[in-house]
Formats: sequence, C-alpha cells, structure tokens
Amino acid sequence: MSRIVDLVAKHCAGGVEFKRLGEIGTFFGGLTGKSKADFTDGNARFVSYMNVYKNIAVDSQAKDCVRVAAGEKQRSLRRGDIIFTGSSETTADVATSSVVTADVTEPLYLNSFCIGYRLNDPALLDPEFSKHLFRSARLRDQLVRTASGVTRFNVSKARLAKVVVPIPPALVQQEIVKLLDLYRALERELGKELEQELAARQRQFAFYRDSLPALPGVVGGQRLPMGELGQFIRGRRFTKKDVVDKGIPSIHYGEIYTHYGVAADVAISHVRSELAAQLRFAQPGDVVIAAVGETVEDVAKAVAWVGNEPVAIHDDTFLFRSHMNPKFVSYAMQSADFHAQKNKHVARAKVKRLSGEGLAKIMIPVPPRSDQDRVVEILDKFGALVDDLSLRLPAELNARRKQYEWCRDRLLAFDEAAA
Repeated sequence: MSRIVDLVAKHCAGGVEFKRLGEIGTFFGGLTGKSKADFTDGNARFVSYMNVYKNIAVDSQAKDCVRVAAGEKQRSLRRGDIIFTGSSETTADVATSSVVTADVTEPLYLNSFCIGYRLNDPALLDPEFSKHLFRSARLRDQLVRTASGVTRFNVSKARLAKVVVPIPPALVQQEIVKLLDLYRALERELGKELEQELAARQRQFAFYRDSLPALPGVVGGQRLPMGELGQFIRGRRFTKKDVVDKGIPSIHYGEIYTHYGVAADVAISHVRSELAAQLRFAQPGDVVIAAVGETVEDVAKAVAWVGNEPVAIHDDTFLFRSHMNPKFVSYAMQSADFHAQKNKHVARAKVKRLSGEGLAKIMIPVPPRSDQDRVVEILDKFGALVDDLSLRLPAELNARRKQYEWCRDRLLAFDEAAA
C-alpha cells in the first residue's frame, strides 16, 4: 500500500480534478412498458435491483430475463455504465452502486427500479476503479443525501447530478484497482476456506451422531421402541395472547426448530402466571418434542430440558420422560436413522403432524447409561467445534472486509486540485 501512497503523492501532489456527475455524463432509466408477464420466460437478460445492491461489479452471469420484442426501443447497458439503486427502505442503502465491468456482447437491460449513468468520455474512469470508488465512504456520504422520503427513500437525479467525483490519472486508478481487487480476492478465498472447513466439521459431527451408539468405547448395540423406554405426555394449550415478558417459563413448538439446539436450560419465552393450574410441565431431564411443523424435517425436532425448574409446554409438543440421558435422546432424534423411521409416521397434510403413537414406535439405540453419558460428552465437543467455527466464519470475514474498506477509503480520499 505504501507504494501506491507514494505513487499518489508523485502524480497527484497538487490534488486531482473533481467533476460533478452531471458535467461528465448522462443519466438514464431502465426498462419501460413492462408487465409482470414480461418477466416470465424472457428472451433477453437484464440487471436486477438485487444484482446492483449485492455486487460492486454487476454479476454478468446472472440469469434474470425479460421479454423484449424485435425492434423494441429499450436502452441496453455497456461496459463502464454505473448503476444506482433508485429507492430504498433506509437512507443507508440509497443509491447503492454497481458497475458494468465486463464487455457486453449481447443486449443487457436495466430494471426500472434503478438509475443508469454513462460517462461522456469512458476513459475518465476505469470501470474497475469506479466499482470501488462509488462504494467508498466519501462518495457514499454524498450519495445518501440524494434521496428523500419518509417510509421509502427515492433518489433524485437532479441531486445525483451534483455529486462530485475525483478523476485521478489512469495509472493511479489502475494501481489502486490492483491492490483493492487483491483484498477482495483474499476475502473470497478466506470465506471459501472457512466454509469448506465448517462443512467438513458438520459432516464429521453428523457421521458420529448417525453412528450412535457405535462410538469409541461404547458397548452394546440394543435398539428399542421409544414407547418401551419411557412415556410421552402431550402439553396443554396456550396462545400468543398468553405470552408475557415475565411469568412461567414456556416452550412453544415453533421455538424448538427455530431457536433451540440439542438442549436448553433457559426458556426464551414465558406465559401468564395465572395459567399455572391448567398447564402441563416438562421436568428437568425430560425431552420436549415438536409434534407439528411446516416441513417433515421440522416434525419431531427435540430439545432436552436441563434447566433447574419445570417448563410449560405447548399442546403441539410432547415431553418424553425416561431414565435415559436426555441429551443422548435428543442427539439420537437428530440421526439419519431416526428421521428414516419418523418419515413413515408423519401425517402429511398442510401442517405436518406426528402422534404420540407414531413416536412410540420409533426405535433408538439404548447403550448403558455410562456409555450414553460418554456419547453426549463426545458429541458436545464436536458440536462446540462446529458452533465455534460458525461464529468465527462471519467474524473473520467481517474483519477482512473492514481491512478492505479501510484501505479503500484511505486510497480514494483524494485532495481536490486548486481551481
């Protein structure tokens, strides 16, 4: 980076020329006269709003298509065109930019919710430079002020035309692009490596979980129906109106597959205290099971309740009470073998359901209690590794992205040359 700083100092010692967008180019709109039907089975590609929002350079491989008739007058995009989102729900996202950096060999159109911009002289700004420039802090400070609104913010082309941009020498632009692209490539490489590592950890965890109870040191391969191992007790009804900030700890069936993991010792929701007499409670050591779900996969998701107090359970859940290690049972209910058996008993209506009778027929491994405890200890360690990596992945990517943004904003903070 120091080399580029020296290069900027050498070639831009007196600052660089700044120009208003309205002076050096023209704005244009996207597709016109299109109905919803035109975007079904289209014959021409177009750049969608999300393509612009998510990418500093337009994704030229995106498959968004629109129907455009022969001879129809629609403006197509070219390499070097800069695109801004035309509206947003937040001021922070208004006028988000993306640049066409690839050569356009076939007609490529722009959606009607974005604003296109084309330089009169394409040589002024290298497209690869523009993709970084228009996302830099100084440009974003100007761009967010081009919109107005209350619940939705719309960009004004008149205000957009007043945005001023630096025009450094081509050599400086090219060198900055090399460094910033390198930062971006390193970020993508790190993300790919971490995702591969996470996937490997998840596969390893699933392998050991699905191999229950054939883990190192575990003896006994007996499998028995859950109905012979304990009893299933259905919860009792409470509604959204009964949910309060403070009251009786409770578990709703939907929370089991959206918020809870293998086990929980603290409830995330509570119901009114005056309902106590009519509720049904899971005790510490019980396993709480979702009896319904929107998908077959969600049904029979289980959480071992290991808290220090009883917890009220919803009438679309069962508690399973046995002498087994509750976390072992919860892990067993995540295994491929369990799901294969479960699928035979799920009622597949709009809402998928599994009865207590169906659950009672599903067989799970029953090693000695000491081996159950050892299995739980092993799987907990694997789960902790997966959870740690899941947290580390976004944190490390964010750190790498911050590094890129710091470098970008510093390199693109040019001084303006004296008039």
